[in-house]
Amino acid sequence: MPTRDGRPDPELLLRQVQAEERSARRGRLKVFLGYSSGVGKTFTMLDEGRRRRQRGEDVLVGAIQEKRPPETDALLSVLEVIPMRLLNGKACIDIDAVLRRRPGVCLIDGLAWDNPPGSRNAQRWQDVETLLEAGISVLATVNLQYIAEYARRVEEITGKHVSETVPLAFIHRADEIEIVDAPAIDALRHAGESAVDRENQLKALRELALLAAADVVDRQLEMYLERAGIAAQWGTQERILVCITARSDASEMIASGERNVRRFHGELFVVYVEQKALTQSDEEQLGRNIDAARRAGARVENLQGEDPVDAILRFAVDHGITQIFLGHSRRSGWWTNLVGTPVDRLIRRAEGMDVQVFPH
Repeated sequence: MPTRDGRPDPELLLRQVQAEERSARRGRLKVFLGYSSGVGKTFTMLDEGRRRRQRGEDVLVGAIQEKRPPETDALLSVLEVIPMRLLNGKACIDIDAVLRRRPGVCLIDGLAWDNPPGSRNAQRWQDVETLLEAGISVLATVNLQYIAEYARRVEEITGKHVSETVPLAFIHRADEIEIVDAPAIDALRHAGESAVDRENQLKALRELALLAAADVVDRQLEMYLERAGIAAQWGTQERILVCITARSDASEMIASGERNVRRFHGELFVVYVEQKALTQSDEEQLGRNIDAARRAGARVENLQGEDPVDAILRFAVDHGITQIFLGHSRRSGWWTNLVGTPVDRLIRRAEGMDVQVFPH
């Protein structure tokens, strides 16, 4: 932006020149993001490598998983591969060999793996950073559960814990991100899981992956606007109100609200209408719901009123709410009635607000 006397801001110009210089010498990073095992990230990455090689680009495979689908072998056979080296019994990228070879594009499978002690870098994503700084472009794969800031949420959905991760800040620096959205056939065959439960898990994971990809695009836009000297004014797009009770698990509603406000740069509110004579079990469930709301970064409020619908709508109007999330169950209590006439009354009176009802 110009200074008061109309001349260009020297600090902005300096940052722009420095960014252009870094961009000119730095390799480009493309990330293939999967939301579950079995969606075909490795195959998709290798297939793009094959197409680039056919177009005349200098392509090299620097890291490939030992356990991989057999259909990837045909693609590997037409690509140059630098063998991974064993260090303390664990395979890692031969980073020095790749740097000596200096390909135009290097393919790296399994972005989040830790390197064995004695490696140049502690983690594989840091090896990728080394290659990018050397001017080598990289195609890399990663599953959503291995992105550090998403690991806890994925664990809540799947029950599976991971210890090796890549920071979200590194993913944000990608020049391009592609969600590999093939059917996760292998994931649907997990023993002990019903098809319906697994399909619901995959739906939630896919939504998270879409949000992660959208974050990368948003960061790219912000960087472009900064380089161009354009001030971005991000107004709040959505204000979501999640209504919880002491008698049902609201984690799904809260997680959905959190995903939506992250996507649309919005605000999340979680409220509960005070009830009398709660059992110990009810109080414990309410505590769990409130903890989940605070972890999601929501503003939590305790409402009072004889009519819960009036209390909710009064809060919604006062705070400019655009969406209301309600839960219902078959257990006794006033909340059950929201499935019938009261929910119709709330919808009729919620002018300018969308109302979503989540079954518990």
